[in-house]
Amino acid sequence: MTATLPGSAPRTAPAASGDRGALTISDSTVERIAAHAVTEVEGVGGAASRVLGVAVGGEDLDNSAKVTAKVDGATATLDVRISISYPMSVSRTTESARRHLMRRVEEFTGLTVSQVDITVTALHPATAETRRVQ
Repeated sequence: MTATLPGSAPRTAPAASGDRGALTISDSTVERIAAHAVTEVEGVGGAASRVLGVAVGGEDLDNSAKVTAKVDGATATLDVRISISYPMSVSRTTESARRHLMRRVEEFTGLTVSQVDITVTALHPATAETRRVQ
């Protein structure tokens, strides 16, 4: 025997996905996801800040990459500025970064990344030593 508690309504199936509302992912959200994701690639680091096209401070592997994203419907395009550890291959590292970015942005957002433009702003020695005056 099945009983219904007083005041409770029978459960209904959830609405179809198109009837539940729209989802909009902002450009800045994709930029943050991509900036973090690109640093997951071995040998990739951040780019220096620029004022009027001139680097202010140095590029730093520990800083985040600079990413500009444009979301258009279910598609995103990325413009990424990074530095790479020397002597890693620039072409192999950037291609690895491009594939990784496309996969991770799609994984986190569901957006298809149609284009990733990468600018390498600097090369860094793989092991930077700090000099001290003694």
